[in-house]
Amino acid sequence: MSLAVLKFSSEDCGICHKMSFYDEKVAKELSLAFVNIKMQDTATYRKYRQVLLSQYPDKADMGWPTYLVCDDPEGEFKVVGEVKGGHPKGEFRRRLQSVLAKVE
Repeated sequence: MSLAVLKFSSEDCGICHKMSFYDEKVAKELSLAFVNIKMQDTATYRKYRQVLLSQYPDKADMGWPTYLVCDDPEGEFKVVGEVKGGHPKGEFRRRLQSVLAKVE
């Protein structure tokens, strides 16, 4: 299994910006790949759009940011869990670990 964290965020979101100081670092410490997908970055967003729409077909109930933990995000992807919204570093780590515990 090749798990990655896909972060869907907006450049206009203050919480998304605050999380960017540690979310990638925490993901990598947990041996997860990390992809930052800003909605304004059209090329990157299009590449991972199918993954997002599989969870949020109309994007209505998304949190900002939304982190999807995904197996094989660039192929036959499978979303195995998610973390929505902003959290302090320790809480973000616990939520990601909770997702990983359900996968193993």
